[in-house]
Amino acid sequence: MTYCVALKLNDGLVLLSDTRTNAGLDNIATYRKMFFFEEPGERVIGILTAGSLSVTQTTIARLQEAVDSPDSDGTTSIMKAETMLGVADIIGDVLSRTRREIAAHSELQQGQATASMIVAGQRAGGDMRLFLVYPEGNHIEATDDTPYLQIGEHKYGKPILDRVVTPETSLEDAQKAALLSMDSTMKSNLSVGMPLDLAVIETDACRVSTKRRIMKDDPQFSEMSHAWSEALRDAFVKMPI
Repeated sequence: MTYCVALKLNDGLVLLSDTRTNAGLDNIATYRKMFFFEEPGERVIGILTAGSLSVTQTTIARLQEAVDSPDSDGTTSIMKAETMLGVADIIGDVLSRTRREIAAHSELQQGQATASMIVAGQRAGGDMRLFLVYPEGNHIEATDDTPYLQIGEHKYGKPILDRVVTPETSLEDAQKAALLSMDSTMKSNLSVGMPLDLAVIETDACRVSTKRRIMKDDPQFSEMSHAWSEALRDAFVKMPI
């Protein structure tokens, strides 16, 4: 399984993904689920993936092929699209086509050959935007009322985001909320696991500002996880009936 989350704030974007991919209890592997297409100062696009590995890897490869093609234009290359909405449209088209082709040429049922993606970024002169692209290719956008999007095993990590994240949340606090959301998910679902990939894109920077891989023995993450567990237990004990 997978858990990816992205937060859109006034100060920028925070992206977080796990790396665990499993096809059964005895077949667990690590694959990157966070990808970037970047021309610093002109545009930056982050993509988080969840679902069938064959669908997501092929989709990313096809997006890269279009970027590298000398014949590409604003309708085929996400690095030439005029807006972030155009970027989301291109990714939706490629994802939907890839999903249908893989399902048609394999023994997978339509429901198994499926994937979804979070698309985040900004181009120079445009607004910072955040989209969730569905397997069918359509998408929704994050808003001030719901300034975050999730894919994969999202239910365990949602409560803290609902309680603490607003567009005014600082990038530092947003990273903390995302990591605690991931920590809650990993504690409740063994199919989501480390290492974790964390990235920050500051507003109007048009580049990845911070990128970090968090390993299983990371002392900072372990301390945060322990402190959060202690705080929850303390709050539970003090809660009136």
